Amino acid sequence: MTVLDANDVRRIALSLPETVEKEAWSMPTFRVAGKMFVTVPDDQTSFAVRCPKYDRTELIASEPEKFWVPPHEASSAWVRVRLGALEDLAELYDILVDSWKQAAPERLLETFVAPGPDRGRKD
Repeated sequence: MTVLDANDVRRIALSLPETVEKEAWSMPTFRVAGKMFVTVPDDQTSFAVRCPKYDRTELIASEPEKFWVPPHEASSAWVRVRLGALEDLAELYDILVDSWKQAAPERLLETFVAPGPDRGRKD
């Protein structure tokens, strides 16, 4: 089993079109067209991504060991993801791409093509 970490989050996030890393609230955040789509909190055992509230409730109910929301973020449209609970790099990639798509401008979405089945692979 691959052990995923904050460096995997950073590498995949920065591989997405027009993504930049910017420190905010003393943690790395990743943005596309100025909109944040992922943050990596201090302990780096989890990350937060955009997630509509109706999807978030279902995610947490179905996989509470993987997805959660701290009380202070309950009103936001974000969800936390535990790195240690993810199956592999492909799952991490899919979660990050989904969040990126929610923040990316239409012009990027029109041209974005996800890589094949080896997406996010470590060489």
